[in-house]
Amino acid sequence: MDEKEISVINIIPFVDIMLVLLTIVLTTSTFIARGTIPIELPRASIQESEILRTRTIEINSQGRLFFNGNEATLEDLPRQMEGVDRETPILIKADRDLTIQIFVDVMDSVKKMEFRRVSLQTESKN
Repeated sequence: MDEKEISVINIIPFVDIMLVLLTIVLTTSTFIARGTIPIELPRASIQESEILRTRTIEINSQGRLFFNGNEATLEDLPRQMEGVDRETPILIKADRDLTIQIFVDVMDSVKKMEFRRVSLQTESKN
């Protein structure tokens, strides 16, 4: 059986499909960009920014702890943080000359309290 060589490819159906897809993308993107999709959000008495306000733990070069600006001890830290939601971001600011053991003790204490969003603040080398 002899096969004929294809000398011409009809791309018109392909172009039609691409134009339809482009039309779909453009129409949905304009709804999203303009916000014209009518949605009424539920109301709450407390704003999310108030609920998940970042809490800070600062450790100076002498190893003294501060939770939200108030001095604390490692043993006192869980008591001060007991009313804080576990999804609240915790930012740890540790002095660069601090011994690593103090930092590890603070991280271990925060981990035992089951906080999920913990980060360490650093500076760039520039």
